[in-house]
Amino acid sequence: MLTLAYDDGTVVVEGAGDVSLPYVEAAPDGTMRAPGHRYAALRSALDALGVDYADRVFGNERLDAASDYVLREYQRDALDAWEANDRRGVLELPTGSGKTVIGVKAIESVGRPTLVVVPTIDLLEQWRAELDSLGVPVGRLGGGEQRVEDLTVATYDSAYLRADELGDRFELVVFDECHHLGGEGYRDIARLMAAPARLGLTATFERPDGAHETIADLVGEVVYDIDADELAGKHLAPYDVRRVEVPLTETERREYERAQETFVSYLRDANITMTSGSDYQELVKRSGRDPKAREALLAKQRARKIVAESDAKVEALADLLERHRGERCIVFTASTDLVYRVSERFLIPAITHETSTVERREILDAFRAGEYARVVTANVLDEGVDVPDANVAVIIAGSGSEREFTQRLGRILRPKAEGERATLYELVSEDTAEERVADRRR
Repeated sequence: MLTLAYDDGTVVVEGAGDVSLPYVEAAPDGTMRAPGHRYAALRSALDALGVDYADRVFGNERLDAASDYVLREYQRDALDAWEANDRRGVLELPTGSGKTVIGVKAIESVGRPTLVVVPTIDLLEQWRAELDSLGVPVGRLGGGEQRVEDLTVATYDSAYLRADELGDRFELVVFDECHHLGGEGYRDIARLMAAPARLGLTATFERPDGAHETIADLVGEVVYDIDADELAGKHLAPYDVRRVEVPLTETERREYERAQETFVSYLRDANITMTSGSDYQELVKRSGRDPKAREALLAKQRARKIVAESDAKVEALADLLERHRGERCIVFTASTDLVYRVSERFLIPAITHETSTVERREILDAFRAGEYARVVTANVLDEGVDVPDANVAVIIAGSGSEREFTQRLGRILRPKAEGERATLYELVSEDTAEERVADRRR
């Protein structure tokens, strides 16, 4: 009889004879194997062919997990869509909409050993607290602890290191912030594991590098999506996004135009159109051997810094902080230097990649308790951190990433008292390339 077994990130097929099966190839040792993530498809092919087989990939007991969570209508719709797609696929919901709760109910529904994979230690702690509600022991891989249980939460780094070892331990894998699977190394987590049930959670699925297509192959396509506008006013706070255009000073304008001309002239002479991310990568590669390409690249960096950190933006921030005095506000910048500049100017606690975990938690706890009304950060609070509710966000500068914008907006969308609205301000240097960047991220 044909048998399936798991070994080192692959499904070993024995006794296939003349049966032609998808994804199965001869390994160097002479055995017939398929990649671990093709296990479900391989089973489906065998069933369709009517082939009898012994499945020895998994030998787990049921996971008797149950929670008291009651899903909202859109959360139930999301979970139902995933269930209807053979328990595979990605759910795309805005920050603050309760993706974690959907994940908990998916674990409860499947009732089999589950691994939850998260990008940060903060999210690992948050998930472990949520999983405790299921009434079963919760293992942890990451943050100095390596303990595996039938229900385990792991960082992407820890899961990557042990994916081949744990590939036949978990029948459901939940990938939180699943866009991280686009990274070449992290993809192996999904490739090596045999889990037939796979759930991806994210606020923004698509990636500019096109890696979301690979993620869809490993986890499943987007089976449900809903945006903040559809939830605002009922499940999320109603909100406004306001663009505030500010001028450059005469000196800043001259320096900006000079830098832009250097950059654009080189692109024109080198016939580089900058219509995709690969064009920028080509410029970076050329800068290693071509002095003019390096000069153009440095000029573009100067131009970005000028528009991102202009004096007028800092003054506009002063006006907004005064207008919203007493309200909790998060200020986002594009650089650590500007974080510290704003922190010193307005005496606002700063959170950067240099801030220790202990200090960051102290600042956020004080922000949550109302001891601090404002914090300023670069991109540390974009995802993976439990950020207290705020009413106002100010983006002094950012990238053209839709994901970054969505995550920053999500930081102010938790439901408010009746009649209260959240407001996000974008400070944009007028008559500069930053206007196109702001349009792109929206």
